[in-house]
Amino acid sequence: MTTDDASVRPDGGLAKALRLVIAEDEAIIRLDLRETLEAEGYEVVGEASDGAEAIRLVSELEPDAAILDIKMPGTDGMEAAREIIGAKQAAVVILTAFSQRDLIEQARDVGALAYVVKPFHRNELVPAIELAIARFRELAAASAEAESLAEQLEVRKVVDRAKGILMDQCSMTEQDSFRFLQTKAMSSRLSMMQIASQVLDGDLRP
Repeated sequence: MTTDDASVRPDGGLAKALRLVIAEDEAIIRLDLRETLEAEGYEVVGEASDGAEAIRLVSELEPDAAILDIKMPGTDGMEAAREIIGAKQAAVVILTAFSQRDLIEQARDVGALAYVVKPFHRNELVPAIELAIARFRELAAASAEAESLAEQLEVRKVVDRAKGILMDQCSMTEQDSFRFLQTKAMSSRLSMMQIASQVLDGDLRP
């Protein structure tokens, strides 16, 4: 692997570039989005101008995340997000215009893990992608114990609350707090939901 297809980790080492699919019906915005993402070390493996094409590309290319404009012709970003998330194929970041902020709650309801308001800025876009991918991986780890999307979202809410307590009371990072919950669940043969509930009840601390 060369530096052309890798990104730099915080410790200075090389990590494989995260792969993204982007869906935006306006070509100029799509080009700007691609250039911004590639400048940040991401690999844009597919581009779509509508939701149906985005769904197909995500299924074929298996990216780490899909960035979807919320308003597109035909199948819109909301429906594409619902399909992609329902199939557990990739993390989803929603792009929404400032005037569409009322749609953000709908995006969250279908399982979108982060959003960015247009016109987007690099310092907002990158953290949103990283957050969505991290949460998607956490959700994947917890999904074995929850069949429906609603159950998965409930697990995520409880795990997020438990992480917040560990971060506040035990000075842990978000990553370390999730690793603690996951390790405890594995060692005790309990579910992530049960371990997180013990933290919320005050019965479990590092």
